Amino acid sequence: MVFDAELADRIRAIVGGEDGISEKRMFGGLAFLIHGNMAVSASGQGGLMVRVDPAETPALLDEPQVGRVVMRGRAMDGWLRVDDERVAHDAALAAWVARGVGYARGLPPKG
Repeated sequence: MVFDAELADRIRAIVGGEDGISEKRMFGGLAFLIHGNMAVSASGQGGLMVRVDPAETPALLDEPQVGRVVMRGRAMDGWLRVDDERVAHDAALAAWVARGVGYARGLPPKG
């Protein structure tokens, strides 16, 4: 599946003013990075991939239409997949993007 270009444009509109933002094709989607650390991605599997504090993963899984990202058969703490329906409204998308950007901003810069 190809990532949702409209979702990528909506994310871009939210993060456009962020310091240190870049875009990179990753995991079949289009990722938005803060100083080299992935914050969010328009996922190639649909929906939004969000990077969060791994300790917050269990609580965030209580949210509707939110699940762990599974890579190579392994469920990953700190990486969430948010269904398209959950981010259909701009306010909901902005909240999830802010969560991912906030976490990525707290990581040491890469590169």
